[in-house]
Amino acid sequence: MLKRLEELERQNVFVLSKKDVEKLFPDEDEKAMEKSLQRMVKDGILSKAARGIYVNASAASRNAGRLIEEVAKALRPGKFCYVSLESILSEYGVISQIPMSRLTVMTTGASGMHETPYGVIEFTHTKRSIPDVLNRTIFIKGRPLRIAKKQAAVQDLLRVGRNTDMIDHEELEEET
Repeated sequence: MLKRLEELERQNVFVLSKKDVEKLFPDEDEKAMEKSLQRMVKDGILSKAARGIYVNASAASRNAGRLIEEVAKALRPGKFCYVSLESILSEYGVISQIPMSRLTVMTTGASGMHETPYGVIEFTHTKRSIPDVLNRTIFIKGRPLRIAKKQAAVQDLLRVGRNTDMIDHEELEEET
């Protein structure tokens, strides 16, 4: 297992769903797989990030900067997700408050809140089409999730009825 995890980390894979782990052990039945997962967590090989989501414990510290986004991505497989709302507006300096240990993510999947050892992930559903989302977001190499452009993040904030009193309008004018 350790060799397989090392190989996956070299491929920049360090967050695994339960199904991913099961693929590593195709011969184990469901009950044996559950015991193996419990043992790997107990032994500190994997850490449980959320229901059905595991992190290669030895890779966690080396990838701390993007870990919570990787977990968010794993929690919504097959859905489109991007960092928006307060998280990205804080990064841009458009709002002065810094969401501590919280990541706000727009998703084509279900809304929901997930408490993880790496922080709280707040998913907010968007009905926007994928082409619209792609036009309103930016891809940054090495970052697991796309990020909203400044104006798009503010529009998301307004659309979902969040507080806009803390917006620095001068910072907002400078689009990245």
